[in-house]
Amino acid sequence: MAILAHLRERFGERIVETHDRRGDHTAVVTREALLDVLRHCRDDASLRFDLLMDLTAVDYLKFPGREDGPRFEVVYHLYSVPHNHRLRVKVRVEEDDAVVPTAVPLWPIANWMEREVWDMFGVRFAGHPDPRRLLMYEEFVGHPLRKDYPINRRQPLIGPKV
Repeated sequence: MAILAHLRERFGERIVETHDRRGDHTAVVTREALLDVLRHCRDDASLRFDLLMDLTAVDYLKFPGREDGPRFEVVYHLYSVPHNHRLRVKVRVEEDDAVVPTAVPLWPIANWMEREVWDMFGVRFAGHPDPRRLLMYEEFVGHPLRKDYPINRRQPLIGPKV
């Protein structure tokens, strides 16, 4: 059974939309279904997405055609070593409620990937074991990969107290 058809059959309306172009499979899921879908993708014998290759976010602020939709998408790139297939799972979140559940219990490597997304985009991961900044220092104000982050903003350089 095709990957996207399998997910649509298993999760129904919790799969918001799917895309399949040249073997590039994408499923957009509801936030409430995210962990169930990811766990199924990892554990189902016909899918076996045993590797979380990447986890990132996209800021769609002022993106043509997306003005009325949720501002952010959190994107999971999955790969199955035994089956040699890939899947992109996306979840859309609003700016004022930019929180998704952590995937660290499923793939421990998600720990640092989620910290990077939090640091750069400001999307939080509920239940994350260590939600500290990863790339910026703790006193840094804002999230520099957001489209509305001022590029000429000057940040204070915080050093050790002498």
